[in-house]
Amino acid sequence: MCIFAAMTDPNKNIRIEDYDYPLPESRIAMYPVAQRDQSKLLIYNKKDKKITDAQFHQLPEFLTDNHWLVFNNSKVIHARLLVHNTTGAAIEIFCLEPLAPTADPAVAFTLSGCVTWKCMVGNARKWKHPLEIEVPINERVIHIKAEHGEAIEGTFEVTFTWNESDVSFAEWIEAYGKVPLPPYIHRDAEDSDTERYQTVYARHDGSVAAPTAGLHFTDELLHSLNEKGIETEYVTLHVGAGTFKPVSSETIGGHFMHEEKILITEDFIRKLLKNSNKQLVAVGTTVTRTLESLFVIGAKLHLGLDQPLLVEQWETYENPAIHQVTVEQSLTDILNYLKTHDTDMLRASTRLIILPTYMRHIVNGLITNFHQPKSTLLLLISNFLGDDWHTVYRHALENGYRFLSYGDANLYL
Repeated sequence: MCIFAAMTDPNKNIRIEDYDYPLPESRIAMYPVAQRDQSKLLIYNKKDKKITDAQFHQLPEFLTDNHWLVFNNSKVIHARLLVHNTTGAAIEIFCLEPLAPTADPAVAFTLSGCVTWKCMVGNARKWKHPLEIEVPINERVIHIKAEHGEAIEGTFEVTFTWNESDVSFAEWIEAYGKVPLPPYIHRDAEDSDTERYQTVYARHDGSVAAPTAGLHFTDELLHSLNEKGIETEYVTLHVGAGTFKPVSSETIGGHFMHEEKILITEDFIRKLLKNSNKQLVAVGTTVTRTLESLFVIGAKLHLGLDQPLLVEQWETYENPAIHQVTVEQSLTDILNYLKTHDTDMLRASTRLIILPTYMRHIVNGLITNFHQPKSTLLLLISNFLGDDWHTVYRHALENGYRFLSYGDANLYL
């Protein structure tokens, strides 16, 4: 029987002001370094509380063949559309996630003719009539009409229609849209961002923000890791704009976590079981969320809980029975679920919030960038570092590290 904690959950009383630090704008990287793997790398080992300064291309020196790395291979789409109405007013449409005729990003990008997306709209009051978008593709011009519905919680349902059946949504948005740089990078997207705000291993369209820990990797570095016997594997979490949503409440209990889509192959789950004796290092907070959500999904299947393919924000804190399930039980029940449903791909959604008190089941180490003050990502970092995050971030500020998406990296072991 599942035992639920009382509603006065101490986790919800965590004060966000305790996760603040001074970040001068001059320390926020507005551009990446010239070469991906030439960024700085801060290594922190919790056992001896030692900080080591290095460069990212030296990463293999700090790992052994008992580690294996898991990456997020989601691909950033050109989600920002700048359109002008008939009077010349600029309207910005920021595509967040598909709604119809499917909510599956992998399918939505292949569709032609008509799609509906959930979007944020800038200058929406000037959007009174359908907008016309003209996109040059292969020596012809594609004409797209955009219409929006009513505003719901700050977003709009926007329907795009076009007549060319041989042109997919992915093709024209890639040709017309701009790279969705984070709001703290105070400049317009440039041609170079098309390459640099994307990992070299990105495969599956769907993110509106890059899994930035992966931006430091090159093909050569990945090869060096493999040569040392360090295995690399991939999962998919499509990063939503909610990753930048500030925590505006005094305590984390008043913050609503955004939902993100995850895709994990049966082969990867089998490898997790096989590599249970190895130390898994997540490349990025998105991979951490994905893999810990995977455990929760399996635990919910094992316990027979409702909606196992949706991980809610607070259920792992309110239901201790989830943490009593073993990793082997969790993953085995997911494999059984996939077999029963005749599929080799787990498609699920997560709103999991990883707090300092969260009990991790799959992820042992983390490669990540430096994160914004008073953010849910900084709370996740403190799950690995405890209060030592203050020491790590103070060292970085005092030693010239660059912060946020285009900034330098950390390795926590």
